[in-house]
Amino acid sequence: MSVTYHHGSLHAALIAAAEAILEREGIGALTLRAAAREAGVSHAAPTHHFGGLSGLLSALAASGFIRLRSNLVVEADAAGPAPKARAAGLGRGYVAFARAHPGLFLLMFRSEQLDWSNPTLSQAGAAAFGLMSQVGAETQTSGAAPPFQNLVAAATLWSRVHGLAILLIDGRLNAVADRLLPGADIEALIEAVITGDRQQEETAL
Repeated sequence: MSVTYHHGSLHAALIAAAEAILEREGIGALTLRAAAREAGVSHAAPTHHFGGLSGLLSALAASGFIRLRSNLVVEADAAGPAPKARAAGLGRGYVAFARAHPGLFLLMFRSEQLDWSNPTLSQAGAAAFGLMSQVGAETQTSGAAPPFQNLVAAATLWSRVHGLAILLIDGRLNAVADRLLPGADIEALIEAVITGDRQQEETAL
């Protein structure tokens, strides 16, 4: 089904078309010609707007980081003001975004296909990690923690939720859980990993 657009919004329509192809058929099917066909425009349109496939993929990844950050803000704020609760909310938002948009999520971290010199992409990616860094710093209990300690906290938080997201997208977490503990509640397991709550692990049994 072609993506419809209004006059003046062809740039956004091509990004939406590219995402539709990515989620439906995978990265291998996403070409400039395929995006043009999906959007119902001339084959020259994507080149005119993005310069090449890397430009289109970078614009799509940038839109993903913008939406990811928005998702993180909503979930972190909904979790409440306590630093650990906000960190858990951020984790939920991160994993939920990855599960809802697996193709886009994987593209966002495929550096070999993206142009990180693109200011829109680099700024969107930095803003998303900046929020992760801010929330990670909030979890430190030693007052004004040194910058390196804040970076460690942010990287630890990011590593945990990113690894969890990848395992879920690949289906590996479900497969391993089913082999080690048949009938385990996957959603309870996900929540326990996000929060780091060992007591909550009992609900996954």
